[in-house]
Amino acid sequence: MTIHFQECFSGATFPLNNPTPLAAPLASSSPTGMTSAPLGNTSFGQWMALVAALLGWMFDGAEMGVFSMVGRAAIQDLLGVSGPATPESEQRIGLFFSVIISVFLVGAATGGVLFGWLGDRIGRVRAMSLSVLTYALFTGLCGFAQTPLQLGVLRFIAALGMGGEWSLGVALVMEVWPNRSRALMAGLIGAAANAGYLLVGIIGIGLTAMLAQCEISLGNLGLPEATVKMLVANKGWRLMMMLGTLPAALTFFFRLFVPESARWERERGRGHTGNWVTSDLLGVLVGAIGPSLIIWVWADERFSTVWRVVGTIAGLAIATVGYIYPVLRFLQRTAIDSPELRTDTGKTIRRMLLGACLSGVALIGTWGSTQWAMTWAGQLTQNVVQNEPEVATGDQVVSEVSLTTFARARKWFQAAIFKNPREYTQIFTATGAIVGTILAAMLGDWIGRRFAYCLLCILSIATVLWFYQFHSQFGVEFLWASFWLGACTASFYGWLPLYLPELFSTNVRATGQGFSFNFGRILAAIGTLQIGSLLKLVAGYETFAGVKGGYPIACSVVCGVYLIGMGLIWLAPETKGEALPE
Repeated sequence: MTIHFQECFSGATFPLNNPTPLAAPLASSSPTGMTSAPLGNTSFGQWMALVAALLGWMFDGAEMGVFSMVGRAAIQDLLGVSGPATPESEQRIGLFFSVIISVFLVGAATGGVLFGWLGDRIGRVRAMSLSVLTYALFTGLCGFAQTPLQLGVLRFIAALGMGGEWSLGVALVMEVWPNRSRALMAGLIGAAANAGYLLVGIIGIGLTAMLAQCEISLGNLGLPEATVKMLVANKGWRLMMMLGTLPAALTFFFRLFVPESARWERERGRGHTGNWVTSDLLGVLVGAIGPSLIIWVWADERFSTVWRVVGTIAGLAIATVGYIYPVLRFLQRTAIDSPELRTDTGKTIRRMLLGACLSGVALIGTWGSTQWAMTWAGQLTQNVVQNEPEVATGDQVVSEVSLTTFARARKWFQAAIFKNPREYTQIFTATGAIVGTILAAMLGDWIGRRFAYCLLCILSIATVLWFYQFHSQFGVEFLWASFWLGACTASFYGWLPLYLPELFSTNVRATGQGFSFNFGRILAAIGTLQIGSLLKLVAGYETFAGVKGGYPIACSVVCGVYLIGMGLIWLAPETKGEALPE
């Protein structure tokens, strides 16, 4: 199939930093207000909006990926656990790790609704600037945490911004670029976020290699020796978190160069954005109590299974009502003030809930399986002699003279990956994810949204089981499998930016898709909290490769969520070939 990029990149011209709608009429415009100009006529404002959103998503992905890589070391450091962890301390570390990831997911869900509301109220660009500033500053502050509780609180606040940036960036790009570009834009969105994961892995390897030099340099700056030791301890996780402040500079770029969405400007010109009322955010605050209750009942071992189930159901109900409340009130006001723009409230709410379930399947699959690949890679190499990777991989030790060029390269690569197993695993999964997200978005455009989603579920089940069930040692084959694991399980993040904006009209798009994607994170948080319990339940089972219990079995169980997704998608509307709703 031939993709005509000249057609894909056609679009309207938006005046730079002009808050008003286009003053001059557009020649040959489409029903959506976009022109069919060739690539050379694509406006500077459109490109700046795309670049800004891609950079925001890239750093968003980096902020999320950094904890997957250094979170275990951070918790081990904050708990004062030195040396190889005992089974008891490993269980404690795993509990805190799961809770902090769940807190992050809840924060992202809350932020998706909060900043989505701001995006529909004050504009996509201004709200996106605030969201990036939030996640950048508070991720950096994580490097100063002294207890797991402090780390969890800072990660929650940082996650507010991360959740908001996703929904705002998707809304901005999909509204600025024409309908025919949507599949390509969606693929780039997913690829950018996973490029952030890749970036974190590369920086992690570089930081590990230069940690000794960093210690000397920090000492030369006059910092107390105790402070320097604290910063470089446990693979320098604090330095990695502090690097998260760098995206804060993007906020100046947003305000200087990125134009506002003309679709949103039209809504503001009609006076419809005023129907978003600040007092409605009380519903978001109340809604956040729900997932907090879920985390509490699952993290506290004093609660029985019955109470945990009751708490989970009650928490989901509170979160659903609280997060939907601002949208419901907005639609009610719009129906009164502008009857000609009355929106089917029931249809909008149903689509928000369905979108949340579809996102939840993808997010549970990722956070319940793929995100643990880095931790498992570290465990597989924990007791291996780093300078003798042949022992761990089972390769026959031969003399350097008898090695071919390929064999020498392979041996060198094996030695390198065993020094940084988590980082290399993250690099390979992220690289696969970049490929998978682009292909998934294009697939949705070729064969339809529903068929594509169903196929992605099937491929994800297959790769998760292959990765966890048929590998028992870390090495080149392990990394190759992790590439395909990332390609399939992360492919949904190319499909979701394509599909979710198509479910909602302009006046509720940022909030609607923000809820749909980020409420799925609450469902993912529930799934993540089950990992600790699953580790206990599956302790006596073995994988096909002979690994007993642990993450391989638990993650294999979690991937069954894709079976639910294969059924849910057929309840969703097919939007292939339809224009983005006004």
